[in-house]
Amino acid sequence: MFLFYSIIFLLGLAVGSFLNVVIFRMESGDKIINDRSKCLKCKHILAWYDLLPVLSFIFLRGRCRYCGESISIQYPLIELATGALFVLITNYELQIADYEHLISQFPDAPISISYLLFIASSLIVMFVYDLRHYIIPDKVIYPAIIVALGYNLYSEIIINNFQFSIFNFSAQGGPALGWQSISNFQFLIYNLRNSFFINHLFAAFLAGGFFFSIVWLTKGKGMGGGDVKLAFLMGLVLGWPVIIVSVFLSFIIGSIFGISLIIAGKKKMKSMIPFGPFLIFGTFVGLFWGEKIVKWYFGLMD
Repeated sequence: MFLFYSIIFLLGLAVGSFLNVVIFRMESGDKIINDRSKCLKCKHILAWYDLLPVLSFIFLRGRCRYCGESISIQYPLIELATGALFVLITNYELQIADYEHLISQFPDAPISISYLLFIASSLIVMFVYDLRHYIIPDKVIYPAIIVALGYNLYSEIIINNFQFSIFNFSAQGGPALGWQSISNFQFLIYNLRNSFFINHLFAAFLAGGFFFSIVWLTKGKGMGGGDVKLAFLMGLVLGWPVIIVSVFLSFIIGSIFGISLIIAGKKKMKSMIPFGPFLIFGTFVGLFWGEKIVKWYFGLMD
């Protein structure tokens, strides 16, 4: 397994290197593909040995080989973060496969791993871009939402044998249950528990609607439209009720960070602080530990 996870980590490093290219070229407006990598300062075309993830930064001591300009620490940090997340996500999904027999339910279980790796890569780009420019790029958020919707639909079809639970309620819920015998609330609760697609779609609209209300009430001063889209994506990825955990943690961590900056004198009360990075951090916490936190909380309530 060590060799397997080493390969996954190296793959993450390579993808992280590409994510750096995406981030910097979105900033400059250059083509993301079909263009050779070059120094941002002297524009010299970089050789392959200048592009080795992490290693090139170490060997070059953080400076361009050709002009001596400092290389942003962002490069190795993003590469290492992506490698670590690739390992964590793969290990997490393999544990689920072991304990819940996902392999038997999903003959092509690697699709779920590939999906989460894509989402994680998209979130990393959004994290850095929002931190640097206070913008969550539509070029990244919209494809991620489309992929998440497609994966949720795929998962629903596989789990329910090509039949949505909303069309199979009376068969699964009992012989006496039908469209006329249940309330809308009962219908919603049933599908939140049994329909993967409806559960995640409900979480997406709930989170997106909550942030949209903040944008509307504050006239865009409290949150931005990008946060609404990001919250919608979070719901699609995490589902109900884990989305509540992630949003709550995002606000807590964001508040602590903001207050700390104000106390340190680096920000003022009216200063803008990008909230996207905190939402993304909350997303990863919810992904890995959200269900455990929910179970722990309801355990305290018993």
